Amino acid sequence: MSIELYNTRKGIHIRQLQPDDAESLLELRLQSREANQQYEPQYPKDFFTLASQLDLIYRRRQEAAEDRAYLFGIFITENQELIGTLSLSHIVRGVGQFAEIGYSMSHLQQGQGYMTAAVELVLEYAFRSLGLHRIQAGIIPHNIASRRVVEKCGFQAEGIARQLVKINGQWEDHQIYAILASDLREKSSSISYEAPMSLSDPKSN
Repeated sequence: MSIELYNTRKGIHIRQLQPDDAESLLELRLQSREANQQYEPQYPKDFFTLASQLDLIYRRRQEAAEDRAYLFGIFITENQELIGTLSLSHIVRGVGQFAEIGYSMSHLQQGQGYMTAAVELVLEYAFRSLGLHRIQAGIIPHNIASRRVVEKCGFQAEGIARQLVKINGQWEDHQIYAILASDLREKSSSISYEAPMSLSDPKSN
């Protein structure tokens, strides 16, 4: 089942990555590898290969079918260029109904509002179609650009998680942000929501 969400004002859309996107995903990783390294784990060398990216896409699609995680690509609608990725992961159901959000953008496309627009689209999907109650993010305090994204989207800062994740070889504190379904603002009229409403049952993928 196809999931595509559009922000016509910013000229971007997001959709689940397909096997055919593996080459573009690898190019994106290599393009921003050095610029993003300070905010990412130290990946093994074979991570930056076509086979590894293709395997990642297949695994993420299986996780989506099992309602455990969702991986989206962020695309410029005009030319279909892949400029970033966005994920919902560690989905908890039952009495929790929450997930973690993560994202990465090409360093060549940063500062144009694309990531903020993409996060807003994912929040629409997470709260309205997946029925989640809470989305949370952990961000290194000195990653100012990433913090601005979630703040613009309505996330609230909740505290510091000490040495939460090993980033670039070092255990790093993370500022925890979260947004609840009840916090979601009325979506802008510039956003076209094109995912089928039947997606309330993600296992139907």
